Amino acid sequence: MPRKLKVFRTPIGFHDAYVAAPSRKAALAAWGSDADLFARGVAEEVTDPELMADALASPGEVVRRSRGTAAEQLAMTPAKRRASRRAPAKATPRPSPAEVDAAEEALETMERRHRAAQAEIAKRKAALDLEERSLARKQAAERDALESARERARADYDAALRKWRG
Repeated sequence: MPRKLKVFRTPIGFHDAYVAAPSRKAALAAWGSDADLFARGVAEEVTDPELMADALASPGEVVRRSRGTAAEQLAMTPAKRRASRRAPAKATPRPSPAEVDAAEEALETMERRHRAAQAEIAKRKAALDLEERSLARKQAAERDALESARERARADYDAALRKWRG
């Protein structure tokens, strides 16, 4: 049992190409197209009986039909055709810089916090350096005193040992 025929249309220059075929795939083959014109939105199924009549009279054959008079076609420049197909663009509102401003303020606040924390650490380092130098002086003085005491003790011992020997 043969499949029911549908009529499909795609624009070709100043004409529309109609074909009566059982499927979209068969219509694409009749037009000689390797690309899926239906997926791209270039081809469509036709349901208007007046437009379907010529294509149904010769199934499988491409029927070309003019899209207006020669004068109408010449009046329509490519830019006018594109403009007539598109919906008018809605004016988009100007973007607000509020998020950028908030992010910059947050970044500046973070940098101030980091600088304050680093200054506090530098202050504590300076105090520790001072404490370390003071401790080193005290330890050096104590070491010098103990080494002097050891040298005196050694000298006294050596003198007593010499005296004892004789």
